[in-house]
Amino acid sequence: CVKYMNCKKIVMRKVLLSMILVGWSILLYAQYEGMEYYREQDPAVQAKLEQWQDLKFGFFVHWGPYSQKGYCESWTICSEDVDWIQRDTTISYDEYYRNYVGLKKTFNPVKFNPEYWADLAKEAGMKYFVFTTKHHDGFCMWDTRETDYKITSEECPFHTAPNADVVKELFRAFGERDFMIGAYFSKPDWNIPYYWSDRWQHGDRNVNYKIKEHPWMWEKFCDFTYNQVKELMTGYGNIDIIWLDGGWVAPENRGQDIKMDRIVDMARGYQPGLIVVDRWVGGKYENYRTPEQKIPEKPWEYPWETCMTMANQWSYLPGDKYKSTRELVHYLVDIVSKGGNFLLNVGVDGNGEIPPEGVKIMKEMGAWMKVNGEAIYETRPIAPYKEAKICYTKHKNNGKVYAIYLNDEDEPNPPSQIMLYSINPAKGAKISLLGYKGNLSYKRVGNGVLVTLPLSFVKNPACGYAWALCVSGVNDKEAV
Repeated sequence: CVKYMNCKKIVMRKVLLSMILVGWSILLYAQYEGMEYYREQDPAVQAKLEQWQDLKFGFFVHWGPYSQKGYCESWTICSEDVDWIQRDTTISYDEYYRNYVGLKKTFNPVKFNPEYWADLAKEAGMKYFVFTTKHHDGFCMWDTRETDYKITSEECPFHTAPNADVVKELFRAFGERDFMIGAYFSKPDWNIPYYWSDRWQHGDRNVNYKIKEHPWMWEKFCDFTYNQVKELMTGYGNIDIIWLDGGWVAPENRGQDIKMDRIVDMARGYQPGLIVVDRWVGGKYENYRTPEQKIPEKPWEYPWETCMTMANQWSYLPGDKYKSTRELVHYLVDIVSKGGNFLLNVGVDGNGEIPPEGVKIMKEMGAWMKVNGEAIYETRPIAPYKEAKICYTKHKNNGKVYAIYLNDEDEPNPPSQIMLYSINPAKGAKISLLGYKGNLSYKRVGNGVLVTLPLSFVKNPACGYAWALCVSGVNDKEAV
């Protein structure tokens, strides 16, 4: 009987563990479905969020020692058997882990040029920048005092370079070009022994010991995390966003409470109005939400941002397949029409260079934004948001409404006429076309309007991929 009861307890424990893991999978992949949003009450944070929502288009970079080999950032040292973790299985995990950590000793990105990165992002029409200061593997791209697993370590050949503190150089360069600055920071740290202790094997992505039985170790980790965030908040200029990844580090999961109140109070003491993105956790420190590699079907009633890769992998992968510029422009328009921001990622290679495919896409998107940025920046959603091949936006100040026509893949030129079924221009309203001087002729058809495009523009459009009409005023439409 005792043996039966013990077996039953073991089975129940396994069932509960499975339920927790399934629950976290649902949270990570359903991405916010049914989660309540907490509206920040701090006026300084509210103002910063409003400013951030005006920017619409951001630049995201994943970069670290893993970029030398084209490894998926951090995840190849996690021993979970999941689809996106691809490692060399011809050698043992322990040998692979040692080799991965040893990449610090060969990381020498001598072609790193922060000025070029910032100039290129500005040319692309991007307005804010988020950089991986530290991913889950724990390698720090700044001169932290908390660990020697960093780019400025004497064991890292790049430490002698004048721009070795990569975070400082990037935040300076982008800040000088009026970008909002975001620090990506991983809550889990798979290098520090207070998270993945060397007393036990690396079981999965979580802390590998029982926090209740070893509270002093967890306290050490909490202090380590606090101190690293403090370094970033005090030594790297103005920081607008702290973008926290690793949503499984949360009190509800194995008691992984890193004392967010303490961290955020300190961070906002040094950086007033700081936007905190404790992503996929919910609660008062997820000031905006970050659906990953997906776009909501409908507008959300709170600030949000789609983060997406230009290629397939977040970090650099030789020969990776990149999305087309047309596809990314359409994603941008779709996201903005629903009230979101678009944070577009590129993986930088081991030398510190943005791959040619990424450079090409950024320049092409910049050319499109130069013509159509008016329909993107400082806009808010307006019903019906999207109909047929047209997305709508509304400028938050002057009331102008933009109808952005998305082309088909085999449609290099705009049509001679565009029907706006749900837009009713106000009396005396003018309709223009971004990239064309002069007003267009139109006629009312039912509750909508049929707009005729100039033949010269149809034959020789100012840009590709999508074309934006501007209506100076409309009836019976309010921005969400």
